[in-house]
Amino acid sequence: MYEICPETPADTPEVEALYDLCFAPGRTALSSYRLRDGVPRVADLCLVLRSDAVLTAAIRFWPVRIGDYPVLLLGPIAVHPTAQGEGLGGLLMRDSLTRATKMGFERVLLVGDAPYYSRFGFQRLDDVMMPPPTNPDRVLGLELRPGAWVGVTGDVERAPEQPSSLPPVPDRDDCVVIAHPKEDKDDAANASGSSADL
Repeated sequence: MYEICPETPADTPEVEALYDLCFAPGRTALSSYRLRDGVPRVADLCLVLRSDAVLTAAIRFWPVRIGDYPVLLLGPIAVHPTAQGEGLGGLLMRDSLTRATKMGFERVLLVGDAPYYSRFGFQRLDDVMMPPPTNPDRVLGLELRPGAWVGVTGDVERAPEQPSSLPPVPDRDDCVVIAHPKEDKDDAANASGSSADL
């Protein structure tokens, strides 16, 4: 059995260590991180997955804007190397997108491999530009509401900075317990490595 919970401040050191393990050194120098500096995460959508209390996977979301449109920037998502290929990346992805829809978000953006993320409904966004040197073929979007990406074009920009304060602590009552998903061979290659741009 797995438990998925919102990330709390107590989880953060473990989550950062997982990202350091799964992604190349210098991951914070990627262009997507410039959109996150000084901007609080969307706390209720930043999730950790544990098995027997051991952190196995994590996903984060950040607010960004394209013109006047609010957008969720997904990433990073990572699965511990010893658990890749078990469908855990897909489990976190689906759970977080369900939560985002319930919270009223309309559109999600990520930078990653289209063949992997297309199974979740992500498609290439031809008229949306991430900061360089992002490969345009890897800029993908998902509509949480039909038509949410229609007319949304231009540069992805940082969300307005919030007043300096501690981020809200997510409610642990939002945890869910899930049985082991069926094995997903694609996760072995893609759950973390292909999302390194995130």
